Amino acid sequence: MKKILSITFILVLTVSILTGCGTKETTGNGQVDDQVTIGIGQFAEHPSLDNCRKGFLAGLAEEGYIENDNLKVLFDNAQTDGGNATQIATNFMAKKVDLICGIATPMAQSAYGTAKDSDIPVIFTAVSDPVLAELAKEDNTPVGNVTGTSDKLPVKEQLEMIRSILPEAKTIGILYTTSEANSVSTIEVYKELASQYDFEIVESGIATTADIPLATDNLLQKVDCISNLTDNTVVSSLPVILEKAKDKNIPVFGSEVEQVKIGCLAAFGIDYYDLGVQTGKMAAQVLKGEKKASEMNFETIEGASFYGNTAVATQLGITLPIDLVSSAKEMFDNILE
Repeated sequence: MKKILSITFILVLTVSILTGCGTKETTGNGQVDDQVTIGIGQFAEHPSLDNCRKGFLAGLAEEGYIENDNLKVLFDNAQTDGGNATQIATNFMAKKVDLICGIATPMAQSAYGTAKDSDIPVIFTAVSDPVLAELAKEDNTPVGNVTGTSDKLPVKEQLEMIRSILPEAKTIGILYTTSEANSVSTIEVYKELASQYDFEIVESGIATTADIPLATDNLLQKVDCISNLTDNTVVSSLPVILEKAKDKNIPVFGSEVEQVKIGCLAAFGIDYYDLGVQTGKMAAQVLKGEKKASEMNFETIEGASFYGNTAVATQLGITLPIDLVSSAKEMFDNILE
């Protein structure tokens, strides 16, 4: 009898262990019992990337990972410095986090470059061109234990919007950081499509934020308007660009809602909070053991919308087309002071 009981106990114990392998236990409300630690590295400090981080944590929360409960979050900002980005990733590695999230292309590249020889998965977000950034292959499959979401700009819709608002404009100026792969990629898309809308693209490459004031002054002498990318170094200095453009009465178009909110005339862009939520849900699948990052193709957010600023339009003497205004996801009425 004792032998039978012993065998039964061993079988029950074995089944319990096997049942627990590869999955995370969840409570009745969907919250995950297991404690995990993640590192979030953000390349620059500006509202769109901040929204992306907030959305990322919200997406994780929807899947049962609650910060300060069963989720410990280590966060650091590289302040647009590539060396800082690498150091942040190295610190996360040293602390043996369960997952690293890299927000924006340079941070994502540093995170994966540091973690690729380990078993720590990397989830990226706000990466316009994961293939050019060498985070994905040509068929969109991962290059390793890394995946995430792309914020690829709807350039065609942006050009259509600018043409609708500025029917007489001929030249569009674009400032970009030469070391940011996503910016280089998007510039090429602008060039490919510009002629279809009778535009010429005038580009100006910069290396650091210190280059922006002079580069902006030079660009404003050559163009009818400026269109922003999701370039992190440029966006972090957007107030400087807006102030200089206002003095020349030249419109500046944004690439997402937060840029319009602080003084760009309009944008046809994505919602970075929603992008973050989508990314957080992908990260949760990895943390739960449902999928490996290496098994997940990167995803591109859909559903770009029009955003406009009526106060800026009035200041510039521009009337926003009624069809755009009526279709807007959100309109603003403020001017950068």
